[in-house]
Parts: sequence; C-alpha cells; structure tokens
Amino acid sequence: MFKENLDSMSVNELKHLHKDIIKTISTFEDRQKAEARAKVEALAKELGFSLSELMSSDKKASRTAVAPKYQHPENPTLTWSGRGRKPLWFIEALASGKTPKDLAIAQAAN
Repeated sequence: MFKENLDSMSVNELKHLHKDIIKTISTFEDRQKAEARAKVEALAKELGFSLSELMSSDKKASRTAVAPKYQHPENPTLTWSGRGRKPLWFIEALASGKTPKDLAIAQAAN
C-alpha cells in the first residue's frame, strides 16, 4: 500500500520525503547514542569512575620512540626506524642501486 503512495508522488515530493527520512533517522540515532551514553555514565559512576577515566587511553604514553636505523645519504636529517611504511627517499635509494646496508646508520660501540 505504501508503495502505491510512493508511485503517485512527484520527484520533488520524493526528494522531500527522502530528506525527512534521513533527518528522522539521524535524530533517532542521536537519541539512542545519548541514551546509551547516559547508561554507560551511570554504570561507570556506580563503579566509582567517570566515563572520561574509562575512555582515556594511556597506550600512546607507554610507547617509546624507536631509534632511527636508516639515514638519507645526502640529507642526514631524513631518517627511518625501519618500521612502518618505507619513506620515498629510501625506496628511491634502493632503486638507484643502494642497499639497506648502505643506508644503515653506523651504531656507536658501547
């Protein structure tokens, strides 16, 4: 039955209906999120915490910087730890015939 009503609507009416539906869905989701947040805050408070205490992440603080392992042959300020994505200068140096050993930073003897 609803399909028949849609078929009789103009393009402008359908666009307006679409806009209203999107808005209704968005406000519904906002209400749901607010309700969920209130429940989580109440539970956190019951357990003696604030929500911000539970949501804070100390993972980044516990990470230690990794010493650089490779250095650009002509610009010593460009370094790479050997972790993650290879920098463009490293890839270009390898393509020009250098080896990773050629780009390695000499380790100081302890």
